[in-house]
Amino acid sequence: MFKKIVLSLVLLLVVAAVYLQFGHLPEPLPADSQSSYWLEKGIYDVSYFDVELVDDTRPTQKNGDYAGSNERRLQTRIWYPQDLVASAPLLIYSHGFMSSRSGGSYLAEHFASHGYIVAAMDYPLTNMRAPGGALVKDVVNQPADISFLIDQFVSWDADAGHQFYERVDEKHIGVMGLSLGGMTSTLAAFHPRSADLRISAAVSIAGPVFVFGPAFYESRNIPFMMIASPIDAMIDYSTNAATILPNVKGAVLVTMNNASHTGFAAPSRYLRWLDNADLLGCSMVTRGLEKTTDELWASELGGPEEGVLAVPQTALCTTDPLPPAMSPIRQQWLTTLAVFPFFESQFALSELRRKEASEYLLNTYASEIAEVSVVRAAK
Repeated sequence: MFKKIVLSLVLLLVVAAVYLQFGHLPEPLPADSQSSYWLEKGIYDVSYFDVELVDDTRPTQKNGDYAGSNERRLQTRIWYPQDLVASAPLLIYSHGFMSSRSGGSYLAEHFASHGYIVAAMDYPLTNMRAPGGALVKDVVNQPADISFLIDQFVSWDADAGHQFYERVDEKHIGVMGLSLGGMTSTLAAFHPRSADLRISAAVSIAGPVFVFGPAFYESRNIPFMMIASPIDAMIDYSTNAATILPNVKGAVLVTMNNASHTGFAAPSRYLRWLDNADLLGCSMVTRGLEKTTDELWASELGGPEEGVLAVPQTALCTTDPLPPAMSPIRQQWLTTLAVFPFFESQFALSELRRKEASEYLLNTYASEIAEVSVVRAAK
């Protein structure tokens, strides 16, 4: 009798796992569409490994019952194409508040299959398991974490004993990130005083930019793309994404209607039975922000002379009820279809490939996908 019960439980778990993996999936993209082509896996098999990197030149601040540290420990995941024989573009993905280095795994795997190296860190105090609880204001230290990680890759590229020896294309380094990670990427790419000049293209996915005025972007002229949704419950579209076109020359704004904020993160694929994944995302983030609600830290990013504005953030998660949102799986397909061609239009080896990627992103993408619009700012 006991064996039958155990067998039944095991069978039930297997059925549940299969349903979680394959149930409630969105309709696939039309097989004959350009979108289906750009979403295809590349020619490379993908591997990854985790490594702890330690920056002993910068401290980690005290946080609640965490005493702080005289170093910054960065748990890092690196995805790479197997059997790569040439140098590869490098992309750094930055996770959002209370997320982790695996939050952009669907993007990392897609890029690595097409010949890119992609790395993502658990930032010391904004990841979901941060000691003392996630602390949003530590974002001011995260752009330097990106520079530290780029330094590691540059050193590995010069180390004859390392697997990435002569495999990192230092002329093609990009950053991308979601939410607070989008802000981190924007800071690393554009900050008038502390931008990393090795970064040559950047993407913010639903990242806050409300504190950045036109002067913030003027010191650098690199390709930039923002992806955002008007129904995002956490990052207000009108005071963030809508400022990109007037403020950033040549920037691309992808507006994704009916997309939730939470749906951009890889784990949300398991929330696809919800009408809107922000139902859970808002619950988690608002609890995490409680201890820093009254703390003013934006001034640590810079002052008006650097284009950093002293403006209040729009309240998060005030929409009630939340409107229906698209399936997170479809949302992640559509995100890939914006981010991948964007970087290909800048980093692909052949001019023809770069032109094809640009044509798809700026014209074909929105014509094939009803939920999106794409606008490019004047240069």
